Amino acid sequence: MQDLSRRYFMQGAAATALAAPFIGSAATRDKTSPGKKLGVALCGLGKLSTDQIAPALQKTQHCRLAGIVTGSSGKVDEWRKKYSLPARSVYTYDTMHRMADNDDIDIVYVVTPNALHLKHTVAAAKAGKHVFCEKPLEISVDRCKQMIDACKAADRMLGVAYRCRFEPHHIECIRIAREQELGPVRIIEAGFGIDVGAADQWRVKRALSGGGALMDVGIYALQATRYLTGEEPVLVSATETKTDPVKFAEVDETVTWTAQFPGGAIAYCTASFKVHGIKNFRATADRGWFELDPAYYYGGIKGVRSDGKPLSFPQVDMFAAELDDFARCVIEKRPTSVPGEEGMQDVKIMTAIYESIRTGRAVRV
Repeated sequence: MQDLSRRYFMQGAAATALAAPFIGSAATRDKTSPGKKLGVALCGLGKLSTDQIAPALQKTQHCRLAGIVTGSSGKVDEWRKKYSLPARSVYTYDTMHRMADNDDIDIVYVVTPNALHLKHTVAAAKAGKHVFCEKPLEISVDRCKQMIDACKAADRMLGVAYRCRFEPHHIECIRIAREQELGPVRIIEAGFGIDVGAADQWRVKRALSGGGALMDVGIYALQATRYLTGEEPVLVSATETKTDPVKFAEVDETVTWTAQFPGGAIAYCTASFKVHGIKNFRATADRGWFELDPAYYYGGIKGVRSDGKPLSFPQVDMFAAELDDFARCVIEKRPTSVPGEEGMQDVKIMTAIYESIRTGRAVRV
């Protein structure tokens, strides 16, 4: 097992900083100090918040759960009791503006359906809070830009929850690719597929999700192709397969796409809400290949290299890692490596993929 050193995390952060957020005069408003744990309010108390994010917050070095925002009054007592939350730190979606009077909350983590991210980000920013938002950032480029602009206007930082960028196996793969340890990367195969489950959930409702498999799980494969190459695709070509036109009447079921990168690399990608078990990426270079399988799960990440060298690190809680990194950025008043502009870029590329499906033609990004 390789040593998991700070060097890998620093390399990863530097390698993935594709854009910088607005910081401006926010420093004059922050009351944070190097020794303070930042208070995080979870906006949306669904399965991800309940099973992953709230437990992860108990493991962080620089954060603590300080508040909740929910539209389900029945969840309030359980969350307050479990996490010792005061009544004044409980909000509804319509009372988020009252956070402006709560100095215990520094960051709002938006974990609501995709098409609600804009509304909740704007509310949090206007209340003077930094925002960390689940991916995809929103359902259109214009709505992403509105989120970015709202945080800029409020002098608050906006980060996107790209947890894999803080996972050591992914960070090492970025290093291998960027340093061309096996030569230039020529082909990337990446995919993520799940059985999405019930037909009445928000993920299969276009008004809330903005799309199906591509928006929900395909974004992991798309991200992998971008952070491995360090480039933006210039041309995409895509098709959709739909075997259940009733369940997936409003959103895509399975999408496959190819992407060309300016350095010559080609990506072949798949996203599916029907086929469970697709979960990997493989990058093939001139002198070999490396892969992660599984690559995107919450744990159990495993890597292999064709030259037999180890690609194995201790497992980490990715949610704790990304939250601690964002908190450090706030405390140290430095840019995050996963700013709103990064989230907007993914949405821009996914929009081009959907256009290719609709028109049947390759689309320039």
